[in-house]
Amino acid sequence: MGKPNAPRALADNEARAFAATIRTSPQKLNVVASSIRGLSAEKALTSLMFNARRVSGEVRKVLQSAIANAENNHQLDVDRLVVAEAFVGKAMVMKRWRARARGRTGKILKPFSNLTIVVREREESE
Repeated sequence: MGKPNAPRALADNEARAFAATIRTSPQKLNVVASSIRGLSAEKALTSLMFNARRVSGEVRKVLQSAIANAENNHQLDVDRLVVAEAFVGKAMVMKRWRARARGRTGKILKPFSNLTIVVREREESE
């Protein structure tokens, strides 16, 4: 015997991908995540491919994972997927220091972020 399965958190026409500890600040990552919200999956991938920001490659990987989850795990149509949600969370912050003048220290913060992307299958448009 075991515990009963927990109900699925997402709807039947949704799939999700999550990336933990991406080495950038949540503020910088959210700029890229907000640029793909609401776009179709294909347009979002193209937009991320030509985005100049360094973190856009990581966001692209997570989006590709969400699309693969939708196709393989939930049998959704890839051509009708749209980025329903893309949200950023704060992860750990590595704290370092650097010697400064007069025996003091300069604080160096190296933040990490979490990224979650949810793709949803559009309804039939007639």
